[in-house]
Amino acid sequence: MKQLKLILAGLFMCTCVSLSAQENNAPKGEPIIVIFSNFHTGFGSYNDDRGFGIDRSYLGYQYQLTDELQIKAVMDVGKSSDVGDYQHIAYIKNAMVSWKTGALTLNAGIIPLTATDFQEKYWGHRYIMKTFLTQYKFGDSADIGLSAAYKFNDWLSADVMVSNGEGFKKIQSNDGLLYGLGATITPAEGLTLRLYAGLNEGATAADDDIFNFSSLLGYKGDSFYLAAEYNIMQNTKYVKGADMDGFSVFGAVNLNKTAEIYARYDQIASKDDWNIAKDESAIIAGMQFKLNDYIKLAPNFRMNMPKADGADNKCMAYISCQFSL
Repeated sequence: MKQLKLILAGLFMCTCVSLSAQENNAPKGEPIIVIFSNFHTGFGSYNDDRGFGIDRSYLGYQYQLTDELQIKAVMDVGKSSDVGDYQHIAYIKNAMVSWKTGALTLNAGIIPLTATDFQEKYWGHRYIMKTFLTQYKFGDSADIGLSAAYKFNDWLSADVMVSNGEGFKKIQSNDGLLYGLGATITPAEGLTLRLYAGLNEGATAADDDIFNFSSLLGYKGDSFYLAAEYNIMQNTKYVKGADMDGFSVFGAVNLNKTAEIYARYDQIASKDDWNIAKDESAIIAGMQFKLNDYIKLAPNFRMNMPKADGADNKCMAYISCQFSL
């Protein structure tokens, strides 16, 4: 609760600053409206799994106070496993202050986490499917904390962060913190290497610290991109020896200015099969059509192939849609 009060106080101060600045520098603001929806249908034993859905709605506002200072607040309305698949809950996804000067960028509040933010931007199809790290719960997309990034030159930048380690859906209830260190290397035009290591402290003497390691190698050309990432999580849910690892390979090819084809393959495994019920391989492939500046439409086919003996493959067809303003 203390952290929430600090964030609200910070936002109040920024609002006061913005009102004062508005009289002199005419800062600019704009709304944030993003909606993910879909129609889906299953095949075989999943034939009854069909219907329309709204996966996520982001509603918010960002305000550019000066060339260096920005505030941003975003509400996330989505499904929660805590209350059932047919109910939606609203969370504060971002409530942050950003300051950028020269090669240095500082963020504070409920911020995007450097552990997952880079992969999500590189994948570029969040409305179709989450990235590997968030899909398989290797990390959260946002949390309460601080981050700093510095661009040393054209080919090297680094970032550090510290946060509560419990994600944006929870206010700090445990005493442990999450520490992260990342580096982004661009050795040649279009080629990018991303490395990250994180430590999420156990809150009690019975908890083991969680260690995360992730890497991504990607290449972006004029009309296509291709990337591969490998991720490790040790002591999942603070349990010693509950280790997981997996990789994701994905890419897309632009057919023209409004259409592209994309594909992705994931594989996740647990050490000594401790989590075999959720170990699997997954394939997704489809096309994306950019109807205009606001709407993207993406028919796609998905197949999940569980590792557990006797488990059926899950085949689904989707039409995913993103509306953004």
